[in-house]
Amino acid sequence: MKRLFTLLFVAAIVLSVAGCAAPGSGGGDTIKIGLQAPLTGDFAYEGKGMEKALKLLVEQTNAAGGINGKQIELIVEDDKGDPKEAALVADRMVSNKVAAVIGAYNSSATEPASVTYNRANILHITPSSTRVSLTEKGFKQFFRVCFLDDRQGLFAAKFMKEVLGNKNIAILHDNSTYAQGLAEETKKYAEEAGLNIVFFDAINPKDQDFTPVLTKIKSANPETVYFTGYHAQAGQLLKQAKSVGLQTQWLGGNSSNNAEIIDIAGLENAKGMMFTTEPLPKDLDYPEAKQFLADYKAKYNEDAESVWWVMAADAFRVLRNAMEQTKSTDTAKLAEYLHGSFKDFPGITGPIIGFDEKGDRLGAIHKAYVITDTGEIQPYPKQPAL
Repeated sequence: MKRLFTLLFVAAIVLSVAGCAAPGSGGGDTIKIGLQAPLTGDFAYEGKGMEKALKLLVEQTNAAGGINGKQIELIVEDDKGDPKEAALVADRMVSNKVAAVIGAYNSSATEPASVTYNRANILHITPSSTRVSLTEKGFKQFFRVCFLDDRQGLFAAKFMKEVLGNKNIAILHDNSTYAQGLAEETKKYAEEAGLNIVFFDAINPKDQDFTPVLTKIKSANPETVYFTGYHAQAGQLLKQAKSVGLQTQWLGGNSSNNAEIIDIAGLENAKGMMFTTEPLPKDLDYPEAKQFLADYKAKYNEDAESVWWVMAADAFRVLRNAMEQTKSTDTAKLAEYLHGSFKDFPGITGPIIGFDEKGDRLGAIHKAYVITDTGEIQPYPKQPAL
């Protein structure tokens, strides 16, 4: 009986130690990293591109020996860009014992997910959620490699005033976390610059008929309409604007910057549309960008077209660096490293990546683009001075 008791006691200790394995390590030879992204719905174009980018880097990392001798297992979940679904996805990621999560795409989905990841103490990096308030909750393990709405709002205001020579502008959003935030930031900087906001309102993105709001905008007679929502609705707005006789300059934010907008609106309606955004992948003149874009083209036989795909790639590269430098998947160690020692990291999306005390990426790089008569998205010939 004494020998049996001893064996049971030892077994209990072994099971207890195994149960305390670091999150994401699986207690074995893999590190689980989650990707939370919209693989279906209006934002599927972005989510599927993010998935391809991360699968490429995971494949390359594993072929080179993994991270700290362990292979990476990518756990992919579809949150559809929906806040409720995003919360459920976050719960599943926690149950899967991931070491870290990259995502979500849109701020409305990232916000509820970040609460769950903070409660579970899981490192969380978003590549594309730009709402300023996301990093004002005091979550120490939350980071983002994208640039914030306040910086884009300033850029948009300067572009409309200094480059387009506007005096009267309209700002239209869709009440989403991201779009409303960008609209408010732009309004603030536009007013500071002396621009007159002749219209400020929102659409319901679930609507199909936007002619009532377009008619109101026409009555306000703005020189430019700055739409801060997503490309699916931007395409419909462009398509329907001519039906009410609204002939004005359209300017979209960085979530309208998507090649699918031309398919939705039709080239005749889309040409001349402008965007404020981070530089497109084809305009990233950095060694890391050139290598990644070449590898992406070789693997998928297509170009990486969206800035959010390369932002997701940078999120993975930042995470990989943190795990390699700390030789750990422990959230506290990773967060401490990213807040402190992690500086001047050469990114795909910029020559230097670093974070401030809130987890926001330092600096900002924005550029204005236009849809040409042939359906290409090209840098606008003139940019505002920043």
